[in-house]
Amino acid sequence: MLTTEQIDQYNNDGYCVVPNLLSDAEVTSFRDRSRAEMRPQIEGGTLITKGDSAGNTTLLKMWHEAGDDMYGYVARDERLVSIAKQIIGDEVYLYSHKMTIKEPMQGGAWEWHQDYGYWYQNRCLTPDMFSIWIALDPSIVANGCLQVLRKSHTLGRLDHVRVNDQTVVDDEYLSAAIERFDLEYVELQPGDGLVFHCNLLHRSDANGSEMPRWGYIASYNTIDNKPFRQMREYGSYSELKPVPAGTLMTIG
Repeated sequence: MLTTEQIDQYNNDGYCVVPNLLSDAEVTSFRDRSRAEMRPQIEGGTLITKGDSAGNTTLLKMWHEAGDDMYGYVARDERLVSIAKQIIGDEVYLYSHKMTIKEPMQGGAWEWHQDYGYWYQNRCLTPDMFSIWIALDPSIVANGCLQVLRKSHTLGRLDHVRVNDQTVVDDEYLSAAIERFDLEYVELQPGDGLVFHCNLLHRSDANGSEMPRWGYIASYNTIDNKPFRQMREYGSYSELKPVPAGTLMTIG
């Protein structure tokens, strides 16, 4: 559960950090198993690729449902679900979950955007949505940690355009936002979680280091705000069935 101070920061700044959301043992197991499973997909070129403005590529693995595997168990873990209920209300469901993968010396940038810039186009009417980003590696400036414009969620949804493989905020609005709001580099240690509003402007640099930077993201929506017309594979409503904390460790 979030503390009163964390909830206040989320409401005021558009985000808050939850240290040690996953334990050391949990994040080590989750990271190592994920890498072992996804390495053939990385080498085989079967993951989603997202290009940035400099021509670099970052990798993405997305799931549309939370199954009985370690990825689904993290998305349904009672700790994350409790946060979702605190943030957006009791009637919530898992909108999507994914792994973002920046390999050493090659993982590309994510350009400035609001998640609701994507999700509004997927026919979600209101920004009653948010995400929990969990670091699986140290996520620091050197390997492309998340950057946020603090309090920018107060702007509401800004116009977005499609550039390369990404949906990014319109340059004119972005320039004005950068002048008004403080830019923060959110550095995290493995297992730390970043809880952030769907209208918070955020980005990350390319990974120019020799360290990997993997992160897992679970996004939640209110049931009343499910897409009024299905535009993509993900985002449709299915019942969210929480599992006890640490269930991911039961995977043999």
